[in-house]
Amino acid sequence: MRPFLSLIFLLILTMGYSQSKYKSILQTIDNKQGAYGEIAQQIWSYAEMGYQEEQSSALLQKTLQAEGFTIEAGVAEMPTAFVASFGSGSPVIGILGEYDALPGLSQQAVPYKVSNNAKAGHACGHHLFGTASVAAAIALKNYLQKEGKSGTVRFYGCPAEEGGSGKVYMTRAGLFNDVDVALHWHADSKNSASVRPALANKSAKFRFYGVSAHAAGAPEKGRSALDAVEAMNNMVNMMREHVTESTRIHYVITRGGEAPNVVPNFAEVYYYARHKTRDEVTKVFDRIVNAAKGAALGTGTTMEYEMIGGTHELLFNDVLQPMVQKNLETIGGYTYTTEEKAFAEKIAETLGEPLETKYVEGVMPYSENVKAGGSTDVGDVSFAVPTAGLRAATWVPGTPAHSWQAVAAGGTSIGEKGMIIAAKTLTLTGMQLFDNPKIIQAAKENFIQKRGKDFQYVPMLGDRKPALNYRN
Repeated sequence: MRPFLSLIFLLILTMGYSQSKYKSILQTIDNKQGAYGEIAQQIWSYAEMGYQEEQSSALLQKTLQAEGFTIEAGVAEMPTAFVASFGSGSPVIGILGEYDALPGLSQQAVPYKVSNNAKAGHACGHHLFGTASVAAAIALKNYLQKEGKSGTVRFYGCPAEEGGSGKVYMTRAGLFNDVDVALHWHADSKNSASVRPALANKSAKFRFYGVSAHAAGAPEKGRSALDAVEAMNNMVNMMREHVTESTRIHYVITRGGEAPNVVPNFAEVYYYARHKTRDEVTKVFDRIVNAAKGAALGTGTTMEYEMIGGTHELLFNDVLQPMVQKNLETIGGYTYTTEEKAFAEKIAETLGEPLETKYVEGVMPYSENVKAGGSTDVGDVSFAVPTAGLRAATWVPGTPAHSWQAVAAGGTSIGEKGMIIAAKTLTLTGMQLFDNPKIIQAAKENFIQKRGKDFQYVPMLGDRKPALNYRN
């Protein structure tokens, strides 16, 4: 154990996890599990994509307002973003919540695939994320009231995490400047609070403009925008041999023409570049831009690109993250009912592996060596304020994110039970932070040490306004 953490762990161990004042507040979350489940399932049914989450955002705002929170809506130039606050003074504990769905992943809450992929679906569990975080914010509000403590609970309604970088605009707008600690969580197939890196990310839509002509009668008069997209893709794919091993590049052709006998005068391709460091992402992205320029030159077309998203890697806090792990272990997991187990076994069959519930009923051991997977705009928050989070078992073990199996489980009591685990863990952590300013101070010291005293925040997406139409 790092020497400077010994005092913190001593504090945590002597805080009395079994204190009745903590237990009674956590019990309020259990008591309202049915109500929170209804909210989550309502958002699951809305399945609104990034910056389109009007109903989802409104429902969460209404829930918090009814509990006495003050709402500031439409923050950072995003209509579906909001900040809900209760209390006054320090410390300020921020709770992050998301609620956007993914395109093309509509699915019923059944253990077999339903072909309805023209619509969106909650394949990353953000309906649970937003609801559980609201539950934690309300429980912390109750704690401040009951104990007569000063301090502020602040819920951040964060839209468009899936590629829209909503939290980046909130960070850029300074909405986290006075926050002492930010807490978050995410849906998963296991209960875990290990150090789980996230990749820095930069994304853009590349648009090519050509000249239409009859593809058979006058092909020499045409300049194909689709040819430019394909030429760009070929160059980027050749580039994959000459990037670092941990670099990730993905693309989809979003527009490729309207008919084979018409030379396309417009085509568009949507690119992501990822790496464990933002500096390397910037280098890779600049090479992708050069490939686009070369493709346009070679095909006689013109090109422009629009930055869509950009996120920092996650900066983990060595004080807060083990604390969240300890609290998750204290809360523990849950067991399946007979019906839930039958559902889970059928889902497991579609994943090609036997059902193993060890880390649904319990918690994975703490580790600092988990492999980086996707990206998250929580990364930018983590460079603005000491940040910590966890993952809760809202999906059947083995389920990958962004899959129909994730959507299905998220629409059942399995997802609801996992979200309650997350809500209680966030609440327990928040109560301890309100009670122990020395932990907050140590977390801030670790934060500055890891980020650097002279760090200057520069958003990866530059000074562009929120990409409100990126899902259109």
